[in-house]
This record gives sequence, structure tokens and C-alpha cells, in this order.
Amino acid sequence: MKAIKFTTSMAYCDRRHYLTEDDVRVLPSRLPPDTYSRLRHVHFNDRSRGARVLGYVNRGRREIAICALPPRVSMTRFLVRRQSPAQFGARRGAQWPEEAVRRYMLYDVFLHELGHLQIVHAHLKDERRRFAMETRAQEFCDYWRGVLWSEHFNHPDPIHNPPSKNSSALS
Repeated sequence: MKAIKFTTSMAYCDRRHYLTEDDVRVLPSRLPPDTYSRLRHVHFNDRSRGARVLGYVNRGRREIAICALPPRVSMTRFLVRRQSPAQFGARRGAQWPEEAVRRYMLYDVFLHELGHLQIVHAHLKDERRRFAMETRAQEFCDYWRGVLWSEHFNHPDPIHNPPSKNSSALS
């Protein structure tokens, strides 16, 4: 397997990148190699169009881009069915703490985009139908987040585990 390359573009104004190369490197190390075998490059850029796009996959389905965001942000509007802010360490109706935003960006946005790299119909030649679309990408994300968070991961950064019940953001 080739090493994953990283590029970081400077964020404009007060926007910032919530994830770093080190954060992203931990996630594939916890996954089976076939789940990230297509991933060649991860870009950290500032193409979120306000705060409307959190991440995306390039047309060739080999690169993931994670977008910079404002310093104060609530991710509640991005949550899908069966998700809650508490699942990531935040409270509904309030600004999300940095740790919760980082956890969401890595264990929802990045995993979702990684889901788009999964080949669903290998026999099809049409690139658009060959890879996982939104529903399958979210299913991939939810499944692997559940698997990864089912056991405690010994790491100094708390975003690699689900939020604890006595977290200050949840009280």
C-alpha cells in the first residue's frame, strides 16, 4: 500500500482546520487496509462555501478534502437521522466545543467521505454508479464509527473515543 499524502492550504480570515495530518493518520491505522486502499491523498483546504461543505471526494475517487470552518460553529444542522450532538460530545442549541467538532469531522465527515471511495458495483463501468453514493457512504460511516467506538482506544487525544458521560460539554 502506498503512503497517504497530505496537503494543507492556508485558511482565510479567522477560519481554521479542525483536523491535522496526525488526526487523520490514526483513523486508517484502526481500519482494515481494504477500507482505505483507494485513498491516495488528503487535502485540508478552505472550500467550504461558508460553512455549507465539510468535506468532499474528488472526481477520480482517490482523494478526500476536509474543509476549514469558522472558529465557532454548531454542527447540528449536518447531523443525519439517528444522530445527536451528544453522540459527539456537544449540546443541542449551543456552540459545539472544539473537541466535539474535531470528533465529528473525523468520525463522521472523514469516514463518510471514505465511504464514497468504496466500490459497490465493481462490474459497472460508469464511475458515478460504481462507487457508494450518499446512503451507502453514511452506512459505511455509521458502521465503522460503531466498531471503532465499541472498544476504548488508548490514545492521548480524546477525540478517538466516544465522549464520556461526565463530559463538561454534556452537562
